[in-house]
Amino acid sequence: MSEHPADHHDLIRVQGARVHNLRDVDVEIPKRRLTAFTGVSGSGKSSLVFATIAAESQRLINETYSAFLQGFMPSLARPEVDLLDGLTTAIIVDQERMGANPRSTVGTATDANAMLRILFSRLGQPHVGPPTAYSFNVPTRVASGVMRTEKGGTQQKTVVKDAVYQGGMCPRCEGTGAVTDIDLTAIFDASRSLADGALTVPGYSMDGWYGRIFAGAGLPMDKPVGEFTPAELEKLLRAEPTKIKVEGINLTYEGVLTKLQKTTLTKDVESMQPHVRRFVERAVTFTACPDCGGTRLSREALASRVGGRNIAELCAMQISDLAAWLRDLDEPSVAPLLGGLRHLLDSFVEIGLGYLSLDRSSGTLSGGESQRTKMIRHLGSSLTDVTYVFDEPTIGLHPHDIERMNSLLLQLRDKGNTVLVVEHKPETIAIADHVVDLGPGAGTAGGQVTYQGDVAGLRASDTVTGRHLDDRARLKESVRTPTGVLEVRGAREHNLRDVDVDVPLGVLCAVTGVAGSGKSSLVHGHLAGRDGVVVVDQGAIRGSRRSNPATYTGLLEPIRKAFAKANGVKPALFSSNSEGACPACNGAGVIFTELGIMDTVESTCEECEGRRFQAAVLEHTLGGENIADVLAMSVSRAEAFFAEGEARTPAAHAVLRRLADVGLGYLTLGQPLSTLSGGERQRIKLATQMAEKGEVYVLDEPTTGLHLADVEQLLGLLDRLVDSGRSVVVIEHHQAVMAHADWVVDLGPGAGHDGGRVVFEGTPAQLVADRSTLTGQHLAAYVAG
Repeated sequence: MSEHPADHHDLIRVQGARVHNLRDVDVEIPKRRLTAFTGVSGSGKSSLVFATIAAESQRLINETYSAFLQGFMPSLARPEVDLLDGLTTAIIVDQERMGANPRSTVGTATDANAMLRILFSRLGQPHVGPPTAYSFNVPTRVASGVMRTEKGGTQQKTVVKDAVYQGGMCPRCEGTGAVTDIDLTAIFDASRSLADGALTVPGYSMDGWYGRIFAGAGLPMDKPVGEFTPAELEKLLRAEPTKIKVEGINLTYEGVLTKLQKTTLTKDVESMQPHVRRFVERAVTFTACPDCGGTRLSREALASRVGGRNIAELCAMQISDLAAWLRDLDEPSVAPLLGGLRHLLDSFVEIGLGYLSLDRSSGTLSGGESQRTKMIRHLGSSLTDVTYVFDEPTIGLHPHDIERMNSLLLQLRDKGNTVLVVEHKPETIAIADHVVDLGPGAGTAGGQVTYQGDVAGLRASDTVTGRHLDDRARLKESVRTPTGVLEVRGAREHNLRDVDVDVPLGVLCAVTGVAGSGKSSLVHGHLAGRDGVVVVDQGAIRGSRRSNPATYTGLLEPIRKAFAKANGVKPALFSSNSEGACPACNGAGVIFTELGIMDTVESTCEECEGRRFQAAVLEHTLGGENIADVLAMSVSRAEAFFAEGEARTPAAHAVLRRLADVGLGYLTLGQPLSTLSGGERQRIKLATQMAEKGEVYVLDEPTTGLHLADVEQLLGLLDRLVDSGRSVVVIEHHQAVMAHADWVVDLGPGAGHDGGRVVFEGTPAQLVADRSTLTGQHLAAYVAG
């Protein structure tokens, strides 16, 4: 019997892909199989999978909607590719952290809270009201007046007396669960006048409009703030918005604290720019709201109970415990709702997030936890023949948890879906049906397919990934001796159980344990914030499409000054965001043409040919190169360029050396930050923070996004930091880092309330010999393999 024509389409074909650094890539990906995309960080994996295959799938789906609907959607440009054939609907599950809105929790992000609210509106005793009566995002409103209704030409009047629309928001903290107390000494310097810069709040500069507004509002500008009368101080800090006229212009004046409460303090601390975050952490103390006890809910919502528990108590339970509690709740009237809620909570447990609670703020989840939380909605989906695209799903996972993640990926595949995984971990690459390896290098040295086939073929190939796939770090024969300790006593943050531990100084110390065992709580809660401790966390670096490695690291400042000095002109000329910008594209290098409901077209600026600067600026050179040539250099080339000769600039060279040290020698200085991979962003952050004068470096999973071949370079960097007299503490799941450490602090034995204890302290060799913990067992298998 001949094959049906519909069964011929079993491949996704890509021909001539040229997105970012891809060089006319041709690849065929089997459908309904698990395909792993491998290669060094920056080799083009994300460009092929996300920016080409997934982006085109989403663009084609958007085109099926009406022109009216498309007007409300983000317009997606067609990727640079000759042919894309055999695409199916793509669902992207990426590493981007979930929104850090202070009102967003694990429960609100996954519909679990919505289902619990419906449950309480049906079964809660005493009955409070509809589901909104249990929502901390809905305030209670009271309305009164006259309601008019027209029927058949006659008008009926009804007097409405105090109609109550019940919400669940605590009125005091407005549903955030915390109230703020502000330290006025961090707002102003009492010994200075306003004109002399008394205000220490970011953004309040008396040189600009604020100086004129404060003077126009009648505040004394030359009197020290400490000598203000009570009325003047009240006006400075707490005045409500007032219309004033300054130099003939209508403006609004409001008190500094009034404005802070409306703007900065309504945002989540995690989402703020670093300098604003430092100010808030210095000036503001957040304490649990005394009215709701930090539960965010009104008294009425807290009084309503189901099975002896209110909704806040259920949301505070560990999800695995809440799932068990729900299984004992037998209410036939809401059986379908209970079934859906149980399935949702069981998915949390199945995916290894049973240790979370529904009231956990989504901004506090790590990248790996965010990704797995997004994955939950797909596990029970009835969809098949879908392309699931994962960006390193094993990030933040202990080797013990990787086995569980692998089975979930295979489960999605076995339902008849195509699963595409960008991955560095050999345990996950090993389960792939098909592998596409990109390289051979990174950046301009990458962008080519170096291998396609099965895992056995990859092992036998001579690609970078193939050579390093079976790499195993050996335990160190001798370890460094600590020079002192950082004492942690009685740590009770989150799930920690009165932990006492001495973190050794002068060595490389690894903090290990399964996801949710309390590693981050211990390190971020009890080491971060101490004098001399520099923390490099997993938070994403922020920047517009105009931001690049040169601007983010502060490298451009000494370069601009060197150009200005060499040519006798102003430094601002050498900024594409200032006086030197090409007037046609305003220094962006590209021109965007809006075509209404159609895709916005991005084209290279014809006047500056994408170089961003005015022609007159490019005539100024340093060491024979103009500013655009310098921004087009790779880090390695620029390091040599600024090291000697006419272009010698020690300040720039120091930044470039740090970028090369963290393995980013291939990056170009002017490459937009928005095009960098997760691993590249993490290492740029590390290079920037290495400049801070710290004695103790705390790194949160520095191997994130690193290829097997690059882990060795990272270990060399950590060794150099320790050998230079610094202490390094790493939260890490990668066995190569554990084996290379001088000391290991292992937390567990499990996650959530099954963790929170120190189960091992000692050298990696002792951990392997002991084999009493999950980490010890996996590390023993790793070094033996």
